[in-house]
Amino acid sequence: MFIRPIKLLFFILLTQTAIAQNRILKGIVKDAHSDERIPFASMQFISQKTGKLSDSSGAFIFRFNEWPTDTLVISYVGYQDFKLPIDSFLLQKVKNNVLDISILMERGKFEAVVVKKKIDRGLLMWKRIVKHKPQNDRYRFRNFSYELYNKLEVDLKNIKREKWENLPFVKKFNFVLNNIDTTEEGIPYLPVYITEAISDYYYQKSPLRRREVFKGTKTMGVNNESVSKLLGGIDQNVNFYSNFIPVFDKQFVSPISDNGDAFYNYKVLDSQFVNGRRLIHFFFIPKHKGQNTFEGDCWVHDTTFAIQKMNLRLGKDANLNYVNRLSLIQEFSLLNDSTWFLIRDKFVVDLSLLSGEKLLSAIGRKTTTYKDIVVNDSSVTNELAKNKIIEETIFPPQANNASDSFWIENRHEELSVTEKKLYQTIDTLLKLPAFQRAIRTVNFLATGYLDVGNFEIGPWYNWIFSNVLEGYRFRWDMGTNRGFNKNLRLHGYLAYGTKDQQFKYEADVMYLFNRNPRSYIFAKYSKDIDYGQNYLDEVSQDNIFALAVRKNGVPIKFLKTELMQLDLFKEWHSGFSVMVSGVRKLYNPVLNLPSKELFIGGNGTTEPLNTFEASIQLRFAYLEKFIEGSFYRYTMGSPYPITSVRLTRGMSGVLNSHYDYTKLSGSVSDYLKISPYGTLYYNVFAGKTFGTLPFMLLDVAPGNEIYYYNKYAYSLMNRWQYLHDQYAGFNFEHNIGAGLFRFIPLTRKLKWRQFYEVKGLWGSLSEENKALNMPANSDYKFESLDGKTYLEIGTGVDNIFKVFRFDFVWRVLPQPLPEAATQRFGVFGSFRLQF
Repeated sequence: MFIRPIKLLFFILLTQTAIAQNRILKGIVKDAHSDERIPFASMQFISQKTGKLSDSSGAFIFRFNEWPTDTLVISYVGYQDFKLPIDSFLLQKVKNNVLDISILMERGKFEAVVVKKKIDRGLLMWKRIVKHKPQNDRYRFRNFSYELYNKLEVDLKNIKREKWENLPFVKKFNFVLNNIDTTEEGIPYLPVYITEAISDYYYQKSPLRRREVFKGTKTMGVNNESVSKLLGGIDQNVNFYSNFIPVFDKQFVSPISDNGDAFYNYKVLDSQFVNGRRLIHFFFIPKHKGQNTFEGDCWVHDTTFAIQKMNLRLGKDANLNYVNRLSLIQEFSLLNDSTWFLIRDKFVVDLSLLSGEKLLSAIGRKTTTYKDIVVNDSSVTNELAKNKIIEETIFPPQANNASDSFWIENRHEELSVTEKKLYQTIDTLLKLPAFQRAIRTVNFLATGYLDVGNFEIGPWYNWIFSNVLEGYRFRWDMGTNRGFNKNLRLHGYLAYGTKDQQFKYEADVMYLFNRNPRSYIFAKYSKDIDYGQNYLDEVSQDNIFALAVRKNGVPIKFLKTELMQLDLFKEWHSGFSVMVSGVRKLYNPVLNLPSKELFIGGNGTTEPLNTFEASIQLRFAYLEKFIEGSFYRYTMGSPYPITSVRLTRGMSGVLNSHYDYTKLSGSVSDYLKISPYGTLYYNVFAGKTFGTLPFMLLDVAPGNEIYYYNKYAYSLMNRWQYLHDQYAGFNFEHNIGAGLFRFIPLTRKLKWRQFYEVKGLWGSLSEENKALNMPANSDYKFESLDGKTYLEIGTGVDNIFKVFRFDFVWRVLPQPLPEAATQRFGVFGSFRLQF
């Protein structure tokens, strides 16, 4: 009987305590850049000397009888301390005696790691993690599969409405500015882009197979399959357990690399228990300045030493352009008692042309989640058995811009109110004629081409040009676009010279039978001057920029050509392709080349300098990836060497052609990432011509007559300088990255980069071809290496002001060197946008 009153008294006391403590301060601690929750952050009131840790999800709660007049200090390794005064201003946000707030912590400086003990616990922890990588990396499994959800968002930061809304080109789109929001710190941002993708991803370790089947994409304003695939698992595969982690086109050393101790200092901070498991807090900082490394921390599961969550932040001295801040986060979870697997990763980057926290910048956020994970199962093997090649991506037509009902049912996480509003805004914007005109204008200035109805004009940089033969040259191009026909492209141009008063022209047609794998037929007829050798990808020089960078004292060579061409191209999923071509060319040298009269002769039934040739080219580029345009595509390279072989047969009598000959040529090229020592490019090529031919049908070494650097040409060689009927050569370039520049504070801050290059060529010319092309009575003198080695070496500075590159090139062989100084040494410039 006495027990019940005691229970009642105890209950009354608890109730009174709860009623008394009716002021609640709660919230979440987050990273201000990535918006990721920070677990186990230290929280302490300055005056009361009381505090606690945020929980494993970054949440916290305090209860008070009365609001304290105090300051809460939140601290976490690698972040600036956050001070939250409990004052009258803050208390204005109280609702129903509850103050709910998000603490956004800014990145600070990691303190240097100083080891004072005989045992370096940080280094020991790194060794344990590395030792257990084979047991924790998801690629240890024989196979696995999962459903993959990707969401990419882009915001503009520091956009101030009062500065934008009155600009002429923005006034018509002011409704977009209604989406401007502010962060907790009051920084204005404007969401501008969002896209999503869901796919099923399959992986097999041995033999290696990868397969991805897209179930849905949502890309507002972009209806391009190859662009949508960039959000897939095959193209977005980042593994923190690898020795190197890709960041844009650079390779960064992973903190848990096998030789990470050469690049990082480590420290163990503390440990916490989560769900009955002990997690160890472990952090790392770069050991040397200027290297492509990260700083950050991770939570490591004790006993298995598997990563539970890792946060990587870009080191401030990393040699990366346009990136103000970058965060990479991966989170792992237990599938069962012993199997850890990736369940979520996030990539957040601030990009701007100029450095500065208050300048306009873009924030990209890519969030990836993994669902329905299956490991070591026959269902994965059965699906991968459908593959025709190692990697296969299936993109059904119905997956492109899937319906709203599909997304409501299949999204891994619900869209926020801001994201839903953004979809509506983009949809409205894309329908506005004024916005469509603005996009066309920007595209015209950037690419040179402008769509007008079902037709395309441009490029504008070929509209006017000047040279000694033609005077002012005016050119007008026009072609059809996809609005005319999605598979058929018609194109042509008309040019006129004010000095020679002659018209030049071209007409060509392409029909695409299939886009993936590609097959097409292409035909062309042209009558113009040959401005580029089109040899080893040399660029054309008939545009308004070429004259400004021509070498002094090197005359332009003019060769008129009349061309008829027909190509048939067929490609297979394996990357193997065949092109069969028929080409008829009629040549007429008009200035600074041997005259046509030197080559007149023969049986009278054929025409000199007239040739017809048939050729077949075989090319193999395994797993090469492309960005598809309306008709043409742009390669993103292959992880394997690209090989090409071409056989050409010239036949006399066809269309009054004059020559019989055979040509055989081939090349192998590749880009190699040799992290952490940059990238290597090499191209090895060779060829032989069987027959006695005029100079334009022989193998002409690619020279460069302008000061704009061309990686495929020989910088200190002129066009039409060296003739050969058999040749072999190589092109080698090593981009080191920061290299020696990282040891000098100024060049490290400027992010200069170092490279070197070596180009070589061997060649010879038969006595018969010498007699035909190098007669004593000719005013123009060709040269031949006659078995000697031509060698150029170069080095220079890349990434000057983030866009410029200067090459210093020396010609070292053959000896003796030419008398002309411009053929012994040269300085060449170029520019490109690069990370």
